[in-house]
Amino acid sequence: MTDKDIILTAEGLQELKDELTHLINVIRPQVIEELVEARAQGDLSENADYDAARNRQAEVEARIKEVEAMLSKAKLIEDNKSKTKEVKIGSQVTFTSHKSKNDMTIKIVGAIEADPFENKISNESPLAKAMMGKIEGDSVEVRELKEPYKITLKEIK
Repeated sequence: MTDKDIILTAEGLQELKDELTHLINVIRPQVIEELVEARAQGDLSENADYDAARNRQAEVEARIKEVEAMLSKAKLIEDNKSKTKEVKIGSQVTFTSHKSKNDMTIKIVGAIEADPFENKISNESPLAKAMMGKIEGDSVEVRELKEPYKITLKEIK
């Protein structure tokens, strides 16, 4: 992890907190129980269940530390409720592609929350960078791609 702030929406922050709570209160006790059961089987030197439980414990503890580190660096972004409908992190943007003439709606989030299957793109992506600071009706050209991609912003929420 870097020393950079981790940009999160309120939803993303809550998801991380929920994951940490689940790891600590549910998963960790399950892994401890698996270790106890594996130890009860006897000789630990040739006990595959014990080795698997120890590996699982290491994975869980590493994820707990990772989530705690992310939460300690988390920077909550404000909802886009300003009067000027300007694209910023947290904005939901509907735009039209000049090439395909199709409309698409995406939400700009921090890199940790980005999920293309939910139309959430990272604020560090070329498309989001090109949109930042623009307003409804602006035409934008994304130049960081192989061939420039032109869009027109239709709605910003």
